[in-house]
Amino acid sequence: MNHKEKSYKPGYYGKKTMQKSAWLDANIKRWNSEDADIKKRGKKIPVFNSICFSRQIGVGALEIADCLSQIIEYRVVDREILELMAKDANLTEKAIAFFDERHPGKMSEFFSMLISEKTFITSDYARQLVKTVTALANIEPTIFVGRGTQYILPRNRVLSVRFICGKEYRVDRLANLMGLTQTEAEKQLNVLDNEQHKFFKTVYQKNEASNDDFDLVINRDHITGVSQAAQIVACAYGEKFRSAES
Repeated sequence: MNHKEKSYKPGYYGKKTMQKSAWLDANIKRWNSEDADIKKRGKKIPVFNSICFSRQIGVGALEIADCLSQIIEYRVVDREILELMAKDANLTEKAIAFFDERHPGKMSEFFSMLISEKTFITSDYARQLVKTVTALANIEPTIFVGRGTQYILPRNRVLSVRFICGKEYRVDRLANLMGLTQTEAEKQLNVLDNEQHKFFKTVYQKNEASNDDFDLVINRDHITGVSQAAQIVACAYGEKFRSAES
């Protein structure tokens, strides 16, 4: 691996995944099949809750999300997918078209409500991101990782989880994942932390996350196991929405 290949991409932990551009088409085919089955059986399409992961870069949130997905059988939508769709109107429109077919007129209703409630929706990017997250959250139960989705979706329909840890943990994890020196890993994290800070300042007008934004904060300095963290989130999710889903 040469030096140029040692750049860390947030969310990476060595797992091979489907090309993001093919992800939506594959899911739309599955959604159509599931909708046909639901209609055939005369059932109503349910309203879904979501889980939103907020994290410091390098803390391992996507790995926990993938583990949680195996426990509760929710699909994972990561930062890369959200970023791709928020920057590609055609991809977002595919998801919105499916959502509109399932719930005629609801997207306009949701978006109008969000525009009046969320003061951060000022840029084209923010509008596109909001539409993307809203459509995906209302098509299928979802675990969102990154991009501040907890600020977009209704608070009563979301379990909002924050993952934190000390700088040493993140540097060590990144160095081990990418084969970097401690100095190289720390430099990359500093750049990515600054980019993340700039994103939240630009899109959400927030300097930093507040504890009030989250139902649960997990410190990976003390809860180091991926499965352990995923089980805690699964338990919290079950407790928060037990009455709503029973």
